[in-house]
Amino acid sequence: MSDVAAIQQLVQKQQDLKNEIAKVIIGQEEVVNQIVLSIFAGGHALLIGVPGLAKTLMVNTISQALGLDFKRIQFTPDLMPSDILGSEILDENRNFKFIKGPIFSNIILADEINRTPPKTQAALLEAMQERAVTVAGHHYKLDLPYFVLATQNPIEQEGTYPLPEAQLDRFMFAIKLEYPSFQEEIQVVKATTTDFKPQVESLFTAQEILDYQNVIRKIPVADNVIEYAVTLVSKTRPDNELAPDFVKTYIDWGAGPRASQNLILAAKTQAALNGKFSPDIEEVRSVATGILRHRIVKNYKADAEGISEEDLIKKLF
Repeated sequence: MSDVAAIQQLVQKQQDLKNEIAKVIIGQEEVVNQIVLSIFAGGHALLIGVPGLAKTLMVNTISQALGLDFKRIQFTPDLMPSDILGSEILDENRNFKFIKGPIFSNIILADEINRTPPKTQAALLEAMQERAVTVAGHHYKLDLPYFVLATQNPIEQEGTYPLPEAQLDRFMFAIKLEYPSFQEEIQVVKATTTDFKPQVESLFTAQEILDYQNVIRKIPVADNVIEYAVTLVSKTRPDNELAPDFVKTYIDWGAGPRASQNLILAAKTQAALNGKFSPDIEEVRSVATGILRHRIVKNYKADAEGISEEDLIKKLF
């Protein structure tokens, strides 16, 4: 199949995918869009939302519709790296045998990643970056496509281990989940308090998703779009000559080069999902909030004046 035909087919299939997800998940279109975007771009996503907003159900439904294996890891303060990576045991013949942990799957839901100590967070983040794990000196490749969706609860910060900036940077998107609207909540209650269970059809295979990811990477991007993305990221750095005054006033640290890479990759994916063969500045803007939100560090002045990351990003355009 030619790349042009593949993109045209992807437009149709992602519409079918969203219809399948909508059988179970009511509303939250923007969140679903960003998760689908990060899967086809080959990135990972961080979901930030209060409990009870169907984060687990959403990821489970998406993995079913994509035809991928799904595992959920509930992070706790006593979770060890071997609990997620796997460990070696002695079998009945007294030989060492490696038992794979839950990280060996296509889609991982890392629930409440900020509840676990740094060494366990680091074990997951190595797998995210390298798509491989090292246990007892042996290197194990993970099955592709590999996608980690981590969740953070923004309310409780008692006894948590916030992710350091360097580790947050490995997530392509930070996606905020809001409460459903009044009408959506009525539909949720109606749909979830009966014995009807919708069937989610599997629309893709793992190989098809990898093929689409390769096609998306081949999409050409005009120099002016790349320059726009890099300029946008440079503006977030207070010590950069391009930084406007409000950035110098309210931001301590700006986004790194990974933000520029992810802006272009996400813009390519957004263009492909819309049936376009090259992204423009509009696509870069549409993905900028999710990509920059967790990469800029506000100072106390911004907190004192109640200025959010989203407010600052909007002013950069």
